[in-house]
Amino acid sequence: MTPNPALGLLFHWLGGLASASFYVPYKGVRLWSWEVFWLTGGIVSWLIAPWLFASIGSENVLGVLAAAPASTLFYCYLFGALWGLGGLTFGLTLRYLGVSLGMAVALGLTTAFGTLVPPIFAGEFASTLLNSTSGLLVFLGILVTLFGIGIVAKAGHAKEGELTPEERVQGVREFDFRRGIFVAIFSGIMSSCFAYGLAAGEPIRELSLAAGTGALWQGLPVLCVVLAGGFTTNFIWCAILIARNRSFGEWLGQPRVRAAHALGADAVPQAPRRDAPLALNYGLCALAGLLWYLQFFFYTMGESQMGRFGFSSWTLHMASIIIFSTLWGFGLGEWKASSARTKRMVWTGIATLVGATIIIGWGNALGS
Repeated sequence: MTPNPALGLLFHWLGGLASASFYVPYKGVRLWSWEVFWLTGGIVSWLIAPWLFASIGSENVLGVLAAAPASTLFYCYLFGALWGLGGLTFGLTLRYLGVSLGMAVALGLTTAFGTLVPPIFAGEFASTLLNSTSGLLVFLGILVTLFGIGIVAKAGHAKEGELTPEERVQGVREFDFRRGIFVAIFSGIMSSCFAYGLAAGEPIRELSLAAGTGALWQGLPVLCVVLAGGFTTNFIWCAILIARNRSFGEWLGQPRVRAAHALGADAVPQAPRRDAPLALNYGLCALAGLLWYLQFFFYTMGESQMGRFGFSSWTLHMASIIIFSTLWGFGLGEWKASSARTKRMVWTGIATLVGATIIIGWGNALGS
């Protein structure tokens, strides 16, 4: 199938919308601790959804994975586990910095490491990006993306300085800039490992195509392995918190037995004498988990359409997430009290990121 970068760009925007939206349902969860609702949604996004969609969209998933080299499976799983550390702390990033600023900082670092490190490590950076007009356009788009992320992050920092303590509580209940920036840096670097896991899964994609899977769906079996690694990391940490905080009973509707903890604490108000709305909580967590998975469902589809600059998909994905997460930030009132100057700054950042995705798409089209 001939690559179609324009279609790939559309898929990446859909993936970005799904990713930027996944945390919103969690805000409706009541009387569950962080570790309980995070793991509940994660079971859907890291275990159930990958195998369900791979079974529907690709041919002979088990046979393809069984035929894959052991080293390929190992590295996909390992990078997934390392990414899991980033994903684990990503939730805390949003908790401390809010949707807009948290995603801008963490995803800015993820973009830089996840896009540029693979071709540099493979020794293909100059030959791929610097020796053709199409490659230079893609590289320019990557740089513009990083510049746009910087603008959004600067706007987020300006917003923080303009808020009163009461307004910070209304927008982000546990806003903590210093702690949030530290967590965001760690999360951003670790989260870039997902791009390495997808790159390591190339032999699996080839086997999936050979088994008769359509080009759009070739990456779905890879997600099963990478996300299994991510599930492992998150499960271990959440299990530790559940045991330490005695929060297992919350899944059954039992009230909390402890106060908020500094790491992995409740992201919802305390009300120990009320019963948790189990049906609502499970439904919201399932929706959040599905939305989270759909970002990479669309990502693999978009990547299949980008041609020789497929690695630029990571930049497109990150830029799309920041665009839509910033819009969600406006919708959730995080920018309500900001000055007109700060709002102009963030809209400039969004426009820059949209322009960057178009430049990268143009470069991919020329390269195809």
